[in-house]
Amino acid sequence: MNDLFTDEESAAVDRPLADRMRPRSLDEFAGQEHLLASGKPLRRAVEDGRTHSMVFWGPPGTGKTTLARLVASSTQSHFIALSAVMAGIKDVRAAVAAAEQHRAMHQRGTVLFLDEVHRFNKSQQDAFLPHVENGTLVFVGATTENPSFELNNALLSRARVYVLKALGVEAIVTILERAIADSERGLGARVDVASAELEALAAAADGDARRALNLLELAADLAEDGVVTAEIVGEVATAGPRRFDKGGDVFYDQISALHKSIRGSDPDASLYWLMRMIDGGCDPKYIARRTVRVASEDIGNADPRALTLTLDAWRVLERLGSPEGELALAQAVVYLACAAKSNAVYKAAGAAAAAAAESGSLEVPPRLRNAPTELMKELGHGQGYRYAHDEQDGFAAGESYFPDDMQAATYYHPVPRGLEIRIREKLDDLRRRNADSRRATGNDDD
Repeated sequence: MNDLFTDEESAAVDRPLADRMRPRSLDEFAGQEHLLASGKPLRRAVEDGRTHSMVFWGPPGTGKTTLARLVASSTQSHFIALSAVMAGIKDVRAAVAAAEQHRAMHQRGTVLFLDEVHRFNKSQQDAFLPHVENGTLVFVGATTENPSFELNNALLSRARVYVLKALGVEAIVTILERAIADSERGLGARVDVASAELEALAAAADGDARRALNLLELAADLAEDGVVTAEIVGEVATAGPRRFDKGGDVFYDQISALHKSIRGSDPDASLYWLMRMIDGGCDPKYIARRTVRVASEDIGNADPRALTLTLDAWRVLERLGSPEGELALAQAVVYLACAAKSNAVYKAAGAAAAAAAESGSLEVPPRLRNAPTELMKELGHGQGYRYAHDEQDGFAAGESYFPDDMQAATYYHPVPRGLEIRIREKLDDLRRRNADSRRATGNDDD
């Protein structure tokens, strides 16, 4: 496999360290073992010089662009790189023309790499399809967004999606050590960084190799005597942004983890995900709204206080702001996690909604209708209605409140947890009394 850069490019010290240290082969690539370990399909494709259209999906700084270059290099293909942030249909057409010319002159294919492919709309993405179909281009896209939502189906069906993961601290430390030791492209051992400081830089990079190398380069510039101290690392690594996309996959993955931690009655994990989201820049009011949902969906009448507490936390958050309001939100999250759980209301509402959709516009029984006028009384509205407060125990045993043409149904099934234990006992008794009354009156067909 040929190197991706010429000697002149490799020696260009004015380029950023992250660019100079871009891996030139799979042996220099750190991380992504699930894709590049021996025998894995992507590694075999690169080593065997076989290529196909693909999409690399993963966080920033995980090697998407580098892998695209390695794919092109492995097949001796012409490599054209575009960014969807700047490019348009005109640039795509120019790339296609260049690919056709290169094939005619050199009998070699072209890998067209489109970074941030999710920024292209559906019609722009369609522009690739005929040229991918006829073999003019091998399309390689890179995205930080979920391809299922951001790429059209026609393009997805012609490309294999490879998911890249954020790099672990160990992998990033390896990358930093190589950059320090490399005298050709790296720092050439002109700096001294202790292992503790390297790990701190790696942790601050939050899975992003590019950011880690940028931090190292900045720390090296600040090290007047060549020693990168803990103070220097603290200075360059302060207030580093976390991976959080405020509406993308990471956002929804984390709110899902928070919701499931509460549902699973784990207050510690719930607090962790709450603070991860706040640390990443999530609007706490969004989390407050979600906790109200959790209170009804996963706790319900097993502990009705949960709904009140979440609404109170939301109100405190709106009145006090951050950080005081966030503590009230944390209190609510802990309470929700520790509360008795029931999804009985959630399931009952869904079942009732399905029944309402299926049953059509059944008439309200006349006895259940209001009769505020003489005409409505003459039409029989309200006649035969049994006022529950006038009945024994305030319950009209045997009465049906469903439409007359609809079979009575049971949607709400309280669980044997929390307050719903008592609710279940009461409903069981009331249903028994209903059944007894209907048998006694011969109306047990309801």
